[in-house]
Amino acid sequence: MVRLLTKRIKPIGLDISSNAVKMIQFAVDAGSVALIAADEVRLDLDSVEDPEKRTEAVISAIKQMLTKGKFRGREVVSCLPNEQLIVRGLRINACENEQIETQLKKEVVRRFGLNADTTEVRYMIAGSVQQGDEVKNELILFAADSDAIREHIELLQKVGLRPVAIDTVPCALFRSLERLLSREEDNEVVNVCVDVGDRFTTVVVGRGRNISFVKQIPLGGQKFNNEIATQLGLNPSEAAILRARLRTDDEQQKVEPQTRQMIVDAVQRVVDQLAREISLCFKYYAVTFRGMRPGRAIFTGGEAYEDILLDALRHQLAVEIDRAEPLRGFHMNSTEIGYGKRQLGCEWAVAVGLSLKGWEEDIHGEDYYERN
Repeated sequence: MVRLLTKRIKPIGLDISSNAVKMIQFAVDAGSVALIAADEVRLDLDSVEDPEKRTEAVISAIKQMLTKGKFRGREVVSCLPNEQLIVRGLRINACENEQIETQLKKEVVRRFGLNADTTEVRYMIAGSVQQGDEVKNELILFAADSDAIREHIELLQKVGLRPVAIDTVPCALFRSLERLLSREEDNEVVNVCVDVGDRFTTVVVGRGRNISFVKQIPLGGQKFNNEIATQLGLNPSEAAILRARLRTDDEQQKVEPQTRQMIVDAVQRVVDQLAREISLCFKYYAVTFRGMRPGRAIFTGGEAYEDILLDALRHQLAVEIDRAEPLRGFHMNSTEIGYGKRQLGCEWAVAVGLSLKGWEEDIHGEDYYERN
């Protein structure tokens, strides 16, 4: 039987962070997935103390992109920012899925002090692990304050968007990577996605198409800038500009050798902390899942362009490290779409993963659900 496809417009993927708002949208036409719209508005929400003004800035950015862009429809998939999401690992007695909910409510309150009445908790099963003579379920918990979720939905509705799902950053990141795992041997490969953002670094470890481990590390671009600012007697914004100048080939933008070395030294201190944290993630995964170690780490986020960071991590982590290309494989059907200022589009991984939520068949084919 031949299935005839007409163009299907997918929901907008909306990524709201402390320094930018990104929107992206795809369509499926005759089996080809095409990028039809993408836009970004840079923000500096950390400099705005009033929560209402921060919300107004985000609303203004979204309206601006909807007005000038080629986005179609108003369905959207978004996610809470990392600072509003709690991610925890939890090991419980192996049991049937319907019994997990009961155990989960007890353990969440007892171990993490979360209020079950005011906190939304979701989970995924990372796998079965041996603990002594017992077999346990390794869970990954995602928790968020109910009011934060409600306020996020209200923000979307204020700009005329219709939320079809509220996702999480780790799941969106892995989804943007997982779509490229099409070979049979990929089902046994351990991959790591490391998203280095402005405030947080998110580590997601997966085997094949399943997430096995998630860790949020409170280190990112802000920490780099603060260290440089302290070292050179600047403010963080000036430090960010200096870091950007290090990555340019423009002779007029070159940084003096002495200043360059001071910047490198300041960044290195943060990199050392980050490398230790990521290394601990690798060790935990290897111990938990019986010796399986990641062979490759793929970096996403705006800080993935920081050469000092990646060069140091290649040396300290002893694994293959690559920058992500989250838009690779999509049909770019318009030269007018400027989806980012950088060639690889590393910073678009979360938005791409959000936009892909719920349409596995379009990416993997009709047999995807039979195999998963």
